Amino acid sequence: MERPVRIGVAGIFHETNGFAPGTTDLHAFQAEWVEGEHAFAERYRHTRTCMGGVLEEAERLSVQLVPGLYTYAPPGGIIGAEDAETLLAGLAASLEPGLDGVVLILHGAMAAETYADMEAEALRRVRGKLGPETAVAVTLDLHANIGADMVARSDVLVVYDTYPHVDPFERGAEALRLLAAAIGGRIRPVSAWRHSRMLVAPQTMVTDREPMKRLIDRALELERLPGVLNVAVAGGFPYGDVPDAGMSFVVTTDHDPALAERLAEEMASLAWSLRDSFAFAQLRLEEAMLLPLPAHGPAIWVEGSDNVGAGAPGDATHVLRHLLGWHVRSLVVIRDAEAAALAGRIGAGNEIRCTVGGKTDTQHGEPVAIEGKIRLLHDGEFTHEGPFMTGRRIHMGLTAVIETGNVTVMVTERRVMPMDIGYLRCVGLQAERFQLIVVKSAVAWRSAFGDIAGQEVYLDTPGCCSANLLHFRYRRVRRPIYPLDMPGSGGTAAD
Repeated sequence: MERPVRIGVAGIFHETNGFAPGTTDLHAFQAEWVEGEHAFAERYRHTRTCMGGVLEEAERLSVQLVPGLYTYAPPGGIIGAEDAETLLAGLAASLEPGLDGVVLILHGAMAAETYADMEAEALRRVRGKLGPETAVAVTLDLHANIGADMVARSDVLVVYDTYPHVDPFERGAEALRLLAAAIGGRIRPVSAWRHSRMLVAPQTMVTDREPMKRLIDRALELERLPGVLNVAVAGGFPYGDVPDAGMSFVVTTDHDPALAERLAEEMASLAWSLRDSFAFAQLRLEEAMLLPLPAHGPAIWVEGSDNVGAGAPGDATHVLRHLLGWHVRSLVVIRDAEAAALAGRIGAGNEIRCTVGGKTDTQHGEPVAIEGKIRLLHDGEFTHEGPFMTGRRIHMGLTAVIETGNVTVMVTERRVMPMDIGYLRCVGLQAERFQLIVVKSAVAWRSAFGDIAGQEVYLDTPGCCSANLLHFRYRRVRRPIYPLDMPGSGGTAAD
């Protein structure tokens, strides 16, 4: 009796911000550290995640899925050298020998003190463990910084098609489907890679808006051509100060390297022709406060410079300081473990005086004194109920809802990405009741508030995720690159 195809699945997922304060240690990965078949299925079955897509597609194709280690840490600073070794060794060790193939679920912008491209190193170790003949498929976030080594060490590379990311499930299923076809000899994947020589702010990568929409639409058109298996558009992660940071493209064809090269070049040329369209306009706080509020739906003030989803600390106070004492009914979420613990000791229903935020570094502001009433305390656990990774469980840690004047301050022990409305509903807050909501995000907030937003205002404030890339001192990015090295940019020196 012929044995079933055995495909492993494993991954390390981290978006590394080279400008964020501090480092990301092993402890940050412990909240989502899943090993083995039973734990993997229990955690991810019936979820709209990459892992959920791999599980469902494996069942549909009747292949035997052999899960190893999958772990995730929220975006943050660079990974320490020793912790990187532990993660990489654990990933390779978790994969059983004798597999026909493996799907690796990675981000694409993971970096350590010792590895500028930690995903390429992960692929090298997996290849070393399983042998060069074992087929390897990789799923990557749309914000991946893809380099030639990552492409050379994988057979199939699939990137999310959406931002906000609402298609990880489909991309996981696609990766496994292509991998199974390669193992069965039905396709012979070959890939070509091109870098655009562009750094792009995340706010301009929204895939249903121009100019990013044009790139995604063209990629999907090319995927319908005979012999084309996948066209990956990676917008890149500009806050990863690594050589390959920036927008890139990978085209995979069925044993037609010339076609792959031609289409990859076409995509890179198209991106370069659109480069000026990726400029992004923002308002200073003083300008934003002069805008009339919308008649229907809350105004969403987008504090992208403190974007938790890109590694920022989530405790910036520049906006909060302006809102206190203002007449607008506002909501701000601040990560402050110290203030959350104090609220926990005082208890719900009681008055509190404390400082919140500004405790990570001076770049994101100073602590702000508030006084008000603790309306609610919560353990901070909720499940995604919106379109982004539906069913995923999140742990914000001890959470306090504090009302101070017209401002509701939601203080969380851990950083929380505002990409699912469940993070408000779990503490009894209704977004529609506020006139203004501050989101520490770039674009992912749309998954939570896009349907109700009456206005969106992008703020130009200091922080490690600023959309103005000329604020940063890049040291490792391969130069020249747009917009750092354009005439008048002020960024021509690799300082």
